[in-house]
Amino acid sequence: MNNNTPDKDIFGKAISAFYHHKDDTPIHVHSPDFDDDVIPVPYLFRNFSEMPPLEQKALQLCSGRVLDVGCGAGSHALYLQNEKKLKVTGIDTSEGAIEIAGLRGLKDARKIDFFDLHDEKFDTLLMLMNGSGIIGKLSNLDNFFFQARNLLSPGGKILLDSSDLSFLFDRDEDGGIWVNPEDGYYGEIQFQLSHKSEKGGWFNWLYIDFNSLELAAHKNNFTCRLIKKGEHYDYLAELKPQLH
Repeated sequence: MNNNTPDKDIFGKAISAFYHHKDDTPIHVHSPDFDDDVIPVPYLFRNFSEMPPLEQKALQLCSGRVLDVGCGAGSHALYLQNEKKLKVTGIDTSEGAIEIAGLRGLKDARKIDFFDLHDEKFDTLLMLMNGSGIIGKLSNLDNFFFQARNLLSPGGKILLDSSDLSFLFDRDEDGGIWVNPEDGYYGEIQFQLSHKSEKGGWFNWLYIDFNSLELAAHKNNFTCRLIKKGEHYDYLAELKPQLH
């Protein structure tokens, strides 16, 4: 999970409290667009059998050197490292999460933003738990694909999941939805996290429907393939850069 405010590190503190003290106080998620929600911290420590089919499929498709983007407590990366014997780098902007991922045995865990990583090549970029979130806004998609291309080895791929939030809107007789264009894209959400008495800052988080992702991919000379649909309007996509 990325986009924590560094001064608070809500995710990191919750992950650390659970790892060291078995304190399972949940992370609360706030948004001006939705009712408050919670993230159960033990879920961030799940093993492969506890993961949804979408995540299991993504992990099965990982190959070569893997970059786990927004690795959190390291559950996906640890499975790839320990069970599939792959070379995995886990990155997150949460210092606390990276510390715990390392303590859990992840050999290469780094506190760094995806967009600040340079001069390395990976065969798989793994982006799960709404991996498109770190893109922030649709206007940042070109920048995302540019960075991804720089990080991918020849023949490399992105495995990314996201959700189509159009299900939140009423549909007309033709199945379409009407969204006020002044409100921007309906998948651009602002979130704030809190844990116990602490609140982090607001951050942008992007949910993107598959058609919009496919259009952006093609514009940036990437192929985009729908791998699997989930049960809650979510999906897993594979994206590969095309030769110019």
